Amino acid sequence: MEDSRDDLTLLLWTSLAILLPVLITLWCSFQRPKRKVQLKDLFRRSKHGWHYTDLFNKPTYCCVCTQPILQGAFCECCGICSDEVCVRKADHTLPCKEIMAPAQADGSFLHRWVRGNVPLASYCTVCKQQCGTQPKLCDYRCVWCQATVHDDCKAGLSGGEQCDLGEFCSIIIPPHYLYQVNKLRRRHPDEYCKVFDLSEIQPAKALQLCTLLPPGSVRVLVCGGDGTVGWVLDAIDTMKLKGQDQFIPRVTILPLGTGNDLSNSLGWGSGYAGEIPVEQVIRNVLDAELVKMDRWKVQVASKGTYFRKPKVLSMNNYFSVGPDALMALNFHAHREKTPSVFSSRIINKAVYFLYGTKDCLVQECKDLDKRIELELDGERVALPSLEGIIVCNIGYWGGGCRLWEGMGDEPCPPTRLDDGLLEVVGVFGSFHCAQIQVKLANPVRLGQAHTVRLVLKSSRMPMQVDGEPWAQGPCTITITHKTQALMLYHSAEQTDDDDEDSSASEGEGHLANRTKNG
Repeated sequence: MEDSRDDLTLLLWTSLAILLPVLITLWCSFQRPKRKVQLKDLFRRSKHGWHYTDLFNKPTYCCVCTQPILQGAFCECCGICSDEVCVRKADHTLPCKEIMAPAQADGSFLHRWVRGNVPLASYCTVCKQQCGTQPKLCDYRCVWCQATVHDDCKAGLSGGEQCDLGEFCSIIIPPHYLYQVNKLRRRHPDEYCKVFDLSEIQPAKALQLCTLLPPGSVRVLVCGGDGTVGWVLDAIDTMKLKGQDQFIPRVTILPLGTGNDLSNSLGWGSGYAGEIPVEQVIRNVLDAELVKMDRWKVQVASKGTYFRKPKVLSMNNYFSVGPDALMALNFHAHREKTPSVFSSRIINKAVYFLYGTKDCLVQECKDLDKRIELELDGERVALPSLEGIIVCNIGYWGGGCRLWEGMGDEPCPPTRLDDGLLEVVGVFGSFHCAQIQVKLANPVRLGQAHTVRLVLKSSRMPMQVDGEPWAQGPCTITITHKTQALMLYHSAEQTDDDDEDSSASEGEGHLANRTKNG
């Protein structure tokens, strides 16, 4: 009897040990949306750039109560951290760094210190010993120059409280400069007092900041995929229409998308996952070479809609009709239904592979040569039995493949970013695309041209421009030169995931030099 009672007690405690964490997790899951709604209103009204996280990625302490925290909010602008209970107090008592403010009476610029949570492996400016080693909220970091100093060493700073903006002073806009320019131009005082959030405003609004800075001094780092880069370049074209050509910024890329072919073509690699410190990324941007890149206008005039304006798109990378556009169309359709599933570059590429395998069996785009006509600079081109046509402006395609070169065993005309020419190739299907990507086959090189015209005579076909796909009925597509963008080229290291042969590397370097000199 006693043994059975012990067994029952053990069963109860075991069940409790299993169920309790599950119940706590479920309760937290139900409470999280409620907490986020409550904090969202605070974040919207705050001058801080607050973000909520369920788990900090390093030992973190609340800047208000000084206790260790696992989850809470942090300001991406000044770096203060807070747990949920203290976040309102932190918002009211700990001011964020000022983007725009008057200068000191003597013209000096002072450090803006934030206590605790200093970067890992940071060293004291005074004693040169490591900071942040104690398990508590300790030591200081300047949000402008990024200098760190021990609590006990702060009084011994050689320059006192004067800040020189640190290593990256040449790309930091001092608050007093914006204040003065804003005052002279009589703009609204709060117009540039907060960090721009592109999830809430268009990039054209943020780019107007360029007009407050010396002409030719601005470099814009676009963190995203090729689509995000195109979004920013379209906004820059709007600046040109406003007559602001002298303030046009130079554009560079931190590749966070799936394919990142434009980033690869400009030497910034096929993807970024934090393997290079942010400081080194900024140094690479400062050392990069200025190149010009052609941008193209794609006009799609549907058959039978003579009184409707043609669809007009901007192209930086490539236009295609056929199997690769079909894969992109299927991918986008599923991503719109379940966007949370497609949050990983590896998963995205795996899904592309599955759709490509499916098309190898189904061949939805066969007999394309019977349904489409191709003209290069006004001359009709005879097409072999193709399933796809790809019109390229850049060297890379399909997530890191040098399409125009193929296997590299056949001579082909060189490609450049600024020559006003497009490279046009054909593919026999999805399997042929896969062979080209692993350098087991060459594309069907159809030619180079300043103007490309395609006429889809019958049926609907998948098409894409820079990874944005759609299904298109009978139409006429005309691709003409639009403008040139000022881009930054990084030539210091290998740009592809795989080892390129020496001739390809030399060719890419030659392309960069010719583009720069051109």
